[in-house]
Amino acid sequence: MEPAPTLLTVVALALIDPVGRVLLQRRPENKAHGGLWEFPGGKVERGEGPAEALVREIAEELGIAICAPDLAPLTFAATAPEAPARPVVLLLYTCRHWQGEPVPEPGAELCWVNTEAFAALPMPPLDVPLAAALERHLKNLQ
Repeated sequence: MEPAPTLLTVVALALIDPVGRVLLQRRPENKAHGGLWEFPGGKVERGEGPAEALVREIAEELGIAICAPDLAPLTFAATAPEAPARPVVLLLYTCRHWQGEPVPEPGAELCWVNTEAFAALPMPPLDVPLAAALERHLKNLQ
């Protein structure tokens, strides 16, 4: 029996403003999934926990500060077991508190959107079920 391929853990953030809009990021055209809208985040590095990785990634990608105690895990998505690439699990957290003003990376765009607008935005495959879960979650809070 072959050993299972190493699982790639990725963290993502649904940053929610006071009126319930969510910050999405449009990936630069020259990157994988270029031009698609996603929740900002990135890979968990060796020796990091998911919350620690998300705090680091958000500081790098958006130039804002978030704190691990303000993160709430919401849901996850994973690639299909038969997918040819390295298996990925994408963990989505929510956060309503941050310091600073989000600034996009070079070549990226940022947009605050209502969850109803998610369906109209092209997203990477793993972000689609995350967006649906977030929309249900936010509707349940109303």
